Amino acid sequence: MLTGKTVAVGVTGGIAAYKMANCVSMLKKLNADVHVIMTKNAVNFINPITFETLTGNKCLVDTFDRNFQFHVAHVSLGKKADVMLIAPASADVIGKLANGIADDMLTTSALAMRCRIIVAPAMNTAMYNNPIVQDNIKKLKQYNFEIIKPDSGYLACGDTGDGKMPSEEILVDYIKREIMYPKDMKGLKVIVSAGPTQEAIDPVRYISNHSTGKMGYEIASAAAYRGADVTLVSGRTNLKAPDYIKVINVTSAVEMFEAFKEKYAENDIIIKSAAVADYRPKNAASEKIKKKDTDMTLELERNPDIIKYIGENRRNGQFICGFSMETENMLENSRQKLLKKNIDMIVANNLKQSGAGFGGNTNVVTIITKDSEKQLELMSKAEVANCLLNEILERIK
Repeated sequence: MLTGKTVAVGVTGGIAAYKMANCVSMLKKLNADVHVIMTKNAVNFINPITFETLTGNKCLVDTFDRNFQFHVAHVSLGKKADVMLIAPASADVIGKLANGIADDMLTTSALAMRCRIIVAPAMNTAMYNNPIVQDNIKKLKQYNFEIIKPDSGYLACGDTGDGKMPSEEILVDYIKREIMYPKDMKGLKVIVSAGPTQEAIDPVRYISNHSTGKMGYEIASAAAYRGADVTLVSGRTNLKAPDYIKVINVTSAVEMFEAFKEKYAENDIIIKSAAVADYRPKNAASEKIKKKDTDMTLELERNPDIIKYIGENRRNGQFICGFSMETENMLENSRQKLLKKNIDMIVANNLKQSGAGFGGNTNVVTIITKDSEKQLELMSKAEVANCLLNEILERIK
């Protein structure tokens, strides 16, 4: 995924430095060329040999190390790096970078970088919330550094609060967003729905389906990786969207409809991949259940048709894509939906087909427009997401 990309990783003196071995290992598994630079304090927490073993590259610590090939290390790395991550970023290094101080190998290298620098502050809560540190973080943002907000929780010092370094998965995800794909969707606004809706029968029970939201989350992430401004309208799932995606959490189909009704006009591309329940219980049915009416029949009423509403009320220039999950007559039923709902594209799959449908990490889909059908082979949902975006971009640019 990161083949041909060079990642510079700066590690400073903090207890979270030990986590960076796993972070570097994850980057290597994505085929990145990883170069680690450490402050002298950082070697008290993790040995440079660990990083050299994982990366196959010399770990840089000493600015005046004479054991080098004939090049100025911080300058040459600054020229070839596609992105730099500094994590954990101590208050000391944040202050130096914010004020242009380069007095060790890490800060010298950072100031020589020509790529985007991502900084993950990690420190004691009182230090992180100190106004001086916050001002320095604001300075870095003004200089186009990307700042990853630290987590809140129990810290190694025994305090509880802000200042905990995010997981290695989050750190790697920021790097993937920066360099994994060309930014061919930059300037576009995309809204995506994902996951199931839940229709309450009473305070305990509800009607729902088996959707996990994986397909919609992969589409939202892929669009964000490619530079789009993404809003994700999500039903109840066990998934976590990246921090840089705006998430609107909903429960019922009506709540999802209201979220789309408010936001869809702002967006250039609308992709509805959520598995929305067609019906919800009438209030009268809920009341009967509360009264323990065991002979009652559950009365249902139809939910709003979100994609049809958007198709009927679209503004000029919008591209609308829906999903069609079928168990029979997939192509015929999906094409009818495409025409009936006045949308540009529909992604169809058969829930009975091996590798397709809810829950898994793969999918088998056919992308349908008014004048074409393109069947994709079995692939990961991340690959499906990018193929879908490629098809959309071909039609709007």
